[in-house]
Amino acid sequence: MFWNVFRSGILAGICISLGGAVYLCAGGLAGAVLFAFGLLTVVHFKYKLYTGTAGFIDAMSGKEWLMLLEVILGNIVGCGLVALLVHYAMPACVEAAGNILQARMSRGILPCGALGIGCGFVMTASVKFAREGKFLPLLFGVPLFIMCGFTHCIADAFYYLAAPVDLLCSNVCTVIPLYVSIVVGNFIGCNLSRFIMPENY
Repeated sequence: MFWNVFRSGILAGICISLGGAVYLCAGGLAGAVLFAFGLLTVVHFKYKLYTGTAGFIDAMSGKEWLMLLEVILGNIVGCGLVALLVHYAMPACVEAAGNILQARMSRGILPCGALGIGCGFVMTASVKFAREGKFLPLLFGVPLFIMCGFTHCIADAFYYLAAPVDLLCSNVCTVIPLYVSIVVGNFIGCNLSRFIMPENY
């Protein structure tokens, strides 16, 4: 079971990282729209993505919490694989990723976590629509969260790992709590509807 979830998580991380890579290359609205290919692929193949899973787990089940941990670990490994490719063959993207990391650090831990709530809400809503065969909200949802500056923990894992190594290593004590705040913010956003109107779930 662990191996299946972990492998699925790796593939989801790769898909989101490919979306992140095109955003680093194109930027702006065009890059944000093209990023949606990553999430469309995740949903179509039913890969395990943290922000596509966190809003659907049974919070009373220890096994589901463990599964969610397996998912995010797999996602991060997938991000790392694509980041290695970027470091090897796409140097311009390394600089762009570094700019994103610096912008996150400048914004701060709590603001980035708060922005993660917005992303989590948009992602769970988009995935919910897509599971019902309605993909248009997903195509709008991804550019929406990117253009708003909402933080996505898996996309950010890719950006951080694709950033210049010296920048990441010299700021690791800042980056780790920053990243954790985004993971938590995403989880809150993914479950916001369930927190406010539990009777609908």
